[in-house]
Amino acid sequence: MTAMRRQAEPVRRDDAWPVSPRLLTTLALKELRDALSNKWVLLFTIAFAALALGLAALARASAGMTGFAGFGRTAASLVNLVLLLTPLMALSVGATCIVTERERGMLGYLLAQPVSRTEVFLAKYIGLALAMTAAVAVGFGVSAIAMSGAGDGALFLRLAALSALLAWAMLAVGVLVSVVLRRTGSAVGVAVFIWLTLALLADVGIIGAALTTRLRTVTIFSLTLVNPLQAFKMASLAGFGAGLDVLGPAGVWATTEFGRRLPILLYASLLAWIVLPLLAAWVAFRRRPL
Repeated sequence: MTAMRRQAEPVRRDDAWPVSPRLLTTLALKELRDALSNKWVLLFTIAFAALALGLAALARASAGMTGFAGFGRTAASLVNLVLLLTPLMALSVGATCIVTERERGMLGYLLAQPVSRTEVFLAKYIGLALAMTAAVAVGFGVSAIAMSGAGDGALFLRLAALSALLAWAMLAVGVLVSVVLRRTGSAVGVAVFIWLTLALLADVGIIGAALTTRLRTVTIFSLTLVNPLQAFKMASLAGFGAGLDVLGPAGVWATTEFGRRLPILLYASLLAWIVLPLLAAWVAFRRRPL
């Protein structure tokens, strides 16, 4: 009887590797459905789409319907919009994805099922990444419709892909925060602080350090490169064919030093911001008790 009871009980797969594609897909779709029904994700999607549509309309009107001039203004405005909204939303969503379920006891119930921690972790990130991608796609989609026939579609797609990459990077950082901290309020506070540091304080700090300590150009560029928001901005400008001299001496030096290799370096920086925080979060999630 004892042996039969043991056979009937679900087998936990805490150390299972590789993950089950079927289970991973099922869990990821559940996370995607939950994220798409989240009021904050919906609010972000609506706000991003409305602002993108407004920017497209204003740029097209100011250009007098002259085509590419209006498109250039729209693309530049969208870069700034992405820099402000997308990291904040991705960090906030990521920072609450695990800690909230841990506080409510739902995470323990889920892990009591025949699933591994790795499957649960990957499913949460994949589902949320898909939701963030959908939100970005909606915003760029309505903007592209408004600018239909007035710009370079391939350039628009490249900017949308870069925006999704930035969202995935910030989502990975948010997930790391959610794994490490034990309270939802603390996780959200840290996420907002990270956003403020990367979006606002980093630029001020680099400018201040450059003025007071006379940093070398290569040092300024290195500090800019390790900031995912700045890497996104530089990659976007490079995609527009615009010179990086708008970023000052660091941009000119980077263009001269790396040439065509510069976009690869910028993409690598964004990918590193996805992989490294996600790897650290996965290790902590597997080792830390509930």
